[in-house]
Amino acid sequence: MTQPKQPAILLLADGHVFHGHSFGKKGTATGEICFNTGMTGYQEVFTDPSYTGQILIMNNVHVGNYGVKNADVESNSVKIRGLIARNLEEQFSRLMADGDLNAYLVANNIVAIEDIDTRALVAHIRTKGAMNCIISTEILDIENLKAELDKVPDMDGLELASTVSTTEEYELGDADSAFKVAVLDFGVKQHILQCLVTRGAHVRVHPAKTNLSRLKEFNPDGYFISNGPGDPAAMPYAVETLKEILKENKPVFGICLGHQLLALANDIPTFKMHHGHRGLNHPVKNIITGLCEITTQNHGFGVDPEAVRKHPNVEVTHLNLNDDSIEGIRLKDRPAFSVQYHPESTPGPHDSRYLFDSFIGMIRDQQN
Repeated sequence: MTQPKQPAILLLADGHVFHGHSFGKKGTATGEICFNTGMTGYQEVFTDPSYTGQILIMNNVHVGNYGVKNADVESNSVKIRGLIARNLEEQFSRLMADGDLNAYLVANNIVAIEDIDTRALVAHIRTKGAMNCIISTEILDIENLKAELDKVPDMDGLELASTVSTTEEYELGDADSAFKVAVLDFGVKQHILQCLVTRGAHVRVHPAKTNLSRLKEFNPDGYFISNGPGDPAAMPYAVETLKEILKENKPVFGICLGHQLLALANDIPTFKMHHGHRGLNHPVKNIITGLCEITTQNHGFGVDPEAVRKHPNVEVTHLNLNDDSIEGIRLKDRPAFSVQYHPESTPGPHDSRYLFDSFIGMIRDQQN
């Protein structure tokens, strides 16, 4: 006989309550609510360090139906705080899978809730904006949940990158490679590093608060500034290091948080977005080439568009075709550029992987 489902409650900071059932670990989870519109790639999404501190709504109707596989990860653990979905599936159809989603979430201590009308919930977030929330299978009294939710800090002003960065340096790729890339790790995805390595780079990954003198000991030919979670404006240590890196006049490439930090290093402010961009089908136009690409995105902060356009030394390279937000910039006086989206595209289409080729090309051009 099937065991009855255990009740679970989702409470939003604006007071809205959603009743569902428990999945994954039993307990309580808090964080900023956000949603991802992708129809696949849930395991890569769950392990993306940029989701640290967030409760994630997966808007596809069925999540878990192809199980989990040990290789389908972007870091060494699940990084979301909690999971919300319409149907979370234990049974799966993929023969290559290593296990089911429920066991995976339990092993990674992730509280989840299912049987939620995610279409209505996402519509609410799109209207009201990102906010904190709480999921619980153990606290079913609304007033007690409100008291717990009041303790949760806002994402605005929260520095999280240093909490997910590597604590020790490590290297990837051929040590005899013709060029080296120093990576500042603020929560780098593994497939970003792989995209560099497969293009021939010898990579050394450094902790978030590594100073320039230590970075230079690697004698890099270029610098990569990674993605990551939290508010970029709460990372003055990273902004100052990046300003020093730019003085080296070596190729610099930033993705997502790295894009925001490059803007801040040029005195362009960032801001908290209403509900962010997260999914696998965001249209972006490369205004240098005139070509469009379908992109993978995961960010809740953006670069001030007015300040970018007024800056005498920064050029806009990419625009979001949904809302005209800034998706890419480059400096006019040195080889440095960045994009707000994720060109490694795991999961997602590979339209944007040419950006890694561009970065490596900049390094080779400078060597010659």
